[in-house]
Parts: sequence; C-alpha cells; structure tokens
Amino acid sequence: MPYFLDGNNLVGAARRTPRPSEEDRGALVRELCDRLRQTRARAVLFFDGPSPGGASDLGSLSLRYSGGAAADDRIVAEIARSGSPADVVVVTGDHGLARRAKEAGARTMAPKDFWARFGTAANAAGEEPTVDVDEWLRYFSDETNRR
Repeated sequence: MPYFLDGNNLVGAARRTPRPSEEDRGALVRELCDRLRQTRARAVLFFDGPSPGGASDLGSLSLRYSGGAAADDRIVAEIARSGSPADVVVVTGDHGLARRAKEAGARTMAPKDFWARFGTAANAAGEEPTVDVDEWLRYFSDETNRR
C-alpha cells in the first residue's frame, strides 16, 4: 500500500508555516526516511513548486515536485494513474485534497495518525522538546560532567 504524502501540508503542520523552506523540507525528508527505513512501507512525498534536483528515490521514499502545477493536482493525477486507487493512502490535513482523493478512489489518513503508525511523532509533529534548564545548569556546573 503506497502512501502519498502532502509534503507542504505536513511541513506546515509540523513547523507552523504556510511556506516551508528548503531546510523544513529537508528535515521532513530525513524524518520520513528514518521512520520508513524500519518498515516495508513505501511513500511518495509531493511538494509544491519546482524541483531543486529532479524527482528522486531514497529507498522507501520517493520525492516528487509539482513544477508549475499544484501538488494536490499531482497527487490526484497519480491516484488516477495507479493500478489500484483503493490501495493508495493519501496523508494530508487538507480537507479539500482529502475529498478529492476519496472521490478518485483512494483512502485518506490524518498526519497525526500517520506519525503514530510510524513511531514517535514528537519532533515530526512540531512539538518543542522539553528542556529543564535548571537541571542542565546543575549538570554542567559539576566539573566531573565536563570531561
């Protein structure tokens, strides 16, 4: 079952930004590769805009860029091209894309459910790590911890 991932939507939810940077996109790609590496799952990650280096395959993860079209349109077109749309799962928080994907015969999944399925989602979900500054200061003020 291939997963079609709405890249800008996933980055937007994780980083709380409407326009992800290349750094944001790179962080998402690394996170996905790490999580998918431990499974047999395959995913295609779609981003809006031109490709910085063309479509690429990174093992279980393939990257696709929409060029001048919208990534949502590319996702729906890929569903139509697939041999069995019912096997495709579109991961998005975009209700419009989810509706279009279902109309094309695919299933949909919320990003939080996708992250839960493939491991701990704390950093991928954009949550800030908890840092106990007082504990950090105590630890590094102890000479034995600075070797």
